[in-house]
Amino acid sequence: MSTPTLPDSLLDIRARLRSFADERDWDQFHTPKNLAMALSVEVAELVEHYQWLPTGADAELDEAKRTGIRHELADVLMYLVRLADKSGVDLHAAVLEKMELNRLKYPAEQVRGDARKSTEY
Repeated sequence: MSTPTLPDSLLDIRARLRSFADERDWDQFHTPKNLAMALSVEVAELVEHYQWLPTGADAELDEAKRTGIRHELADVLMYLVRLADKSGVDLHAAVLEKMELNRLKYPAEQVRGDARKSTEY
């Protein structure tokens, strides 16, 4: 059995999340507003694992932090996929579109090694 491609993986996650919510009759609560709010909370919980670390590099993390980060990343992805689903957004297509916009906004030959915003160069 082959490993699914990323778009297929996102579709699989979307289907599993739909089923999970349906089994619990939670679809009624999964409005775009509620999902966006929940997503922001999960991002804050992810950031909390990095708070006060010098850089957050792997060497600064113990196993408990790595586990917490992994779980919070999963929560972020689940809420993001669910929000995209409820909002009618194809995440794969949206990423490709945004990457093209960023390619035009940040030409590699102009910004290589420069972390400034596009308005600063």
